[in-house]
Amino acid sequence: MKDSNLPGDGLANATPEEIMSALFANMIIQQADMALMLLGQAPHPQTGQTVQDFEAAKMFIDQLEMLEAKTKGNLNKEESKLLQQSLTGLRLAFVQAIEATPTGAPASGPAPTPSPPLDKSPKQEPEPELQTLSAEESRKKFTKKY
Repeated sequence: MKDSNLPGDGLANATPEEIMSALFANMIIQQADMALMLLGQAPHPQTGQTVQDFEAAKMFIDQLEMLEAKTKGNLNKEESKLLQQSLTGLRLAFVQAIEATPTGAPASGPAPTPSPPLDKSPKQEPEPELQTLSAEESRKKFTKKY
């Protein structure tokens, strides 16, 4: 006997393009849900507690941005709209979560290390190679703003 409530039954008459579109939408929703959970917007499914891990949430948002860039011009209207709306909502949720955390208290990760004491002696100019490297590293670390 065949049970008509099986999940695959809705896709029995679907074209390969419709199946791929449904899988794409499912992946976007999964990524967005994971980011929202890590921003503390939704409870963890196993523990029921809220979790805040901004670095992990940012990784999911970055992955969606990568998908947006790599699939530009290859998505239908609905797929593009879903991806864009998901990113807009996640960026807003990210900013709200960051602003809601107490100043100076990290939401996740190890405790910050104390900064070294200020040295009152005259500073020497760093070598030009080091300035270039630190500037490049700085741009890599802080390129995304939500």
